[in-house]
Amino acid sequence: MAFRRSLTLFAQEESGFMAALGRWARNASGYRKYGLFADDLIREEMPGVREAISRLPREEQDLRYFRLKRALQLSVQHKYLPKEEWTTDETERYYLTPIIKQVEQELKEKEEFDFKL
Repeated sequence: MAFRRSLTLFAQEESGFMAALGRWARNASGYRKYGLFADDLIREEMPGVREAISRLPREEQDLRYFRLKRALQLSVQHKYLPKEEWTTDETERYYLTPIIKQVEQELKEKEEFDFKL
């Protein structure tokens, strides 16, 4: 999980060494060959992720599950998508990370409130 979060941090860099390192790490990880986004790799078992997924629009949830199922099927078959369907820096979307951060903040606030009681 820490590695995936670091990829997200690398992605937020505009230019320079960290941007190049981030691009290299994302490309070397191989998930793009399956058409996955970095946020698709975040496990539902992590704190706050299930809640964040439930807050996504239904269409986005369906797209996430489709990408995951397709990637699993391709992996079992030892295949990749055609190169034109791979995820790129231009098509990458961080659709879940902002919601996870919001859920984590809400959980933290709730914990602090409960502690004060």
